[in-house]
Amino acid sequence: MSHAPSSLLVHSWLDDGHALVAGSLFVALGLTMFAHAGLLTGGVAGVAFLLTYGTGWSLALCFFVLSLPFFVLSWQRLGQTFTLKSLGAVALVSICTELAPRVVRFEVLNPWVASVLGGFLIGFGLLALLRHQASVGGVNILAQWLQQSRGLSAGKVQMSVDIAVVLTALLVVPPQRVLQSVVGAVAIGVILTLNHRPGRYLGV
Repeated sequence: MSHAPSSLLVHSWLDDGHALVAGSLFVALGLTMFAHAGLLTGGVAGVAFLLTYGTGWSLALCFFVLSLPFFVLSWQRLGQTFTLKSLGAVALVSICTELAPRVVRFEVLNPWVASVLGGFLIGFGLLALLRHQASVGGVNILAQWLQQSRGLSAGKVQMSVDIAVVLTALLVVPPQRVLQSVVGAVAIGVILTLNHRPGRYLGV
């Protein structure tokens, strides 16, 4: 028989710091796999990928700049602590994504494998951040706010927006790459949908 705990587990600054670093590294590695395989993802990161593929601009810089406007919503609706943690996560993901090609190389990386494994890495990274009141900005902030204020599943919101953004890439990306990218978006959404639910995790 299970018993509900009498109080929530409050995370220490060390708990939050570890989750911030680990989650950001997972997301950065997943994005690096996507970039190496020529895949896309959804949300702000997906738009950043499209800009990078179309212009040659830095993925990390595009991701960081495009994420900034969403922090207005975060500051107003989710609070100062969530916003500052999320800014730290976005900065760390941007830096790690920029440095990753210098320290991580893939001799062989099948795009289908990249879509699933990279998606799982990003999903688990986002999960770690969300459970410690942080995010990687953009749609992730919107999804977290909708779950807290409207009771909508953050995972389903994230998956829906991600798939919509990826499908718009049909204009510039071969259909097979788009399909592989949709698989990646589903992999991310499944991790969040199954694991990030109200009442499922009691840490704050």
